[in-house]
Amino acid sequence: MTTPTASPARIYDLLIVGGGVNGAGIARDAVGRGASVLLVEQDDLASYTSSSSTKLIHGGLRYLEYYEFRLVREALMERERLLKMAPHIMWPLRFVLPHSKLVRPAWMLKAGLFLYDHLASNMTLPKSRGIDFRTHSSGAALKPEYTKGFVYSDGWVQDSRLVVLNAMDAAERGADVRTRTRLIAASRANGVWEATLEDRATGKTTTVRAKALVNAAGPWVARLLADTLKIPNSKSVRLVKGSHIIVPRVYEGPQAYIFQNPDKRIVFAIPYEQKFTLIGTTDIPWKQEPGKVEIAPDEVSYLCESVNRYLNVQVKESDVVWSYAGLRPLYDDASANASAVTRDYVLDLDTQDGAPLLSIFGGKITTYRKLAEHALEKLAPVLPAVGGQSWTAQEVLPGGDLGDGGFDQALARLRRTAPWLPEGLAWRLMRNYGSRTYEIIGEANSMQDMGEVLGGDLTSREVDYLISREWARTAEDVLWRRSKLGLHLNDAEKANVEAYVGKKLA
Repeated sequence: MTTPTASPARIYDLLIVGGGVNGAGIARDAVGRGASVLLVEQDDLASYTSSSSTKLIHGGLRYLEYYEFRLVREALMERERLLKMAPHIMWPLRFVLPHSKLVRPAWMLKAGLFLYDHLASNMTLPKSRGIDFRTHSSGAALKPEYTKGFVYSDGWVQDSRLVVLNAMDAAERGADVRTRTRLIAASRANGVWEATLEDRATGKTTTVRAKALVNAAGPWVARLLADTLKIPNSKSVRLVKGSHIIVPRVYEGPQAYIFQNPDKRIVFAIPYEQKFTLIGTTDIPWKQEPGKVEIAPDEVSYLCESVNRYLNVQVKESDVVWSYAGLRPLYDDASANASAVTRDYVLDLDTQDGAPLLSIFGGKITTYRKLAEHALEKLAPVLPAVGGQSWTAQEVLPGGDLGDGGFDQALARLRRTAPWLPEGLAWRLMRNYGSRTYEIIGEANSMQDMGEVLGGDLTSREVDYLISREWARTAEDVLWRRSKLGLHLNDAEKANVEAYVGKKLA
C-alpha cells in the first residue's frame, strides 16, 4: 500500500460511505442544505442492492400482513412524490392480482387493497377494483381456473438510474462524488473524523477529514462498524438474497401480475425492456460474506413454478436469458421467516467524542428520499450544517423537467426537434435521460453526428456522456446499470463497447 497523502486542509461537513440509493439520496439532500459533502463508493454507483431490486416504486402491499402500517403509508406517500420527481425513469403501473382459493381469502385481499388505497392522503393513481377474468383483457394470459381477481396501482422505476440521478444532482450542487474509492480506515481525532481512502484504480491512498460520517454501506454496514471503524454496536443487519429471472415476453399488455404462492410469498411478473418479462423475487437467508451473488438453480425453478401456476404460457428454466441477484441489508428484528423481516429502516446515531457517526440499517428504494430527510433531521442537532429546510420533495431529479404533457409530449417534442433520430432511439433516450437527452445530442443534426454505432442503437456520443457525466468506467456500467442494453446486444457488440470505453479512459 502506498503512503497516504493528505488532502488540502478543507474539512467536509459530511463523509458518506456507500453509493447506493440511501447514500446518494443523503448526499443530494445534505448538499442542497448548504453542507459540504464527500460521497465515496467502493465500486460503481448502485453496484449491489440498489441495482438488484424488482424495480418497483410501491407501498408494499404484502407488508400490511405484517402490520407495517407506518412503512406502507410512508412508502405510498413517497410513491406519489417520486413519480413527479423523475417521470422519465418512473411511471405508473397497474398490477393484476388473481385470487387463489389455496392462499388468502378474497375478503382479506379486498380489505388489504382498500387499506392500501386509503393509507396515503395524496394518492392520485387509480384505486383498486375487482375484475372478472372471463371478460377483462388481463385474463387472456391466465389459466381458465382463475376467474376473479383485483387490479391496483403502483409504480415502476429504473433503479440504478435513480441512484445515478441523485448522485448527479448532488455533484451539480457541489458534492464531491468518488466512485471506485474505498474507505480503508477512519478514526475520531480532535472532534472530527480522519479517514483514509483508497482509489481502487490506482491503489493510491489519501486522507480526508469530516465533521460527521454516514455509514450507508448497505450489506457492509455492520462490517464497516466492526472491522473498519472498530466501533461496537448492538444493532445488526440481516442479509436476504433476492433473485430475479428475465425471459422472453410471456404475455401481451402493459399490466404487471402479482401471484400468490402456497408458501404465502408473492412473485411478480412485469413487462421489461419491451421484449421481455421480469419475474421475481425470492427471499433466501444469506449467511456468507456480502458481495456479488448469483441466482441458484433451485431459485430459478421456484420462480418458474410460481408463474406457471397462473400463466397459460409456461416458463422453463431454459427460457431464462438473464438473471440477477442482490442482497437486501434488512434490519435484524429477529423474525424467524426471511419474508417477514421488516423492510423499515433504523437510524443509529453515535456522538462519541463529538464526531457524529450515523449508521443506516435497512430501508427500501421507495422510501430513500424520506430516509435521507430523517437521517439529516437526526444529525442536525450535532451537525448544524445540515439543519436547513428539507427541500427534495418538490425538486425534480436531473432530466425530470419534461414540461407540459409529461413523457408523451416530451417525446413528441424531441421527435420534432430531432426528426432524424430513429423512433426507438428517441424513445429510449427520453426514457433514460429525459430533458438531458438534449445534452447528449448537442449540435448533432444526423445519426452520423452521433458518432460510431457500437451496437444496437448505442452511439459513442451517448457513451461519452455516460463517462463524462455519469461516472461510467466499464462496459458493465454502461450496459447493465446506466441502461439495460446488455439484454439487446450480442457478444461482438458488447466487446465493441468494452473496447471503446477502455480506449476512452486509457
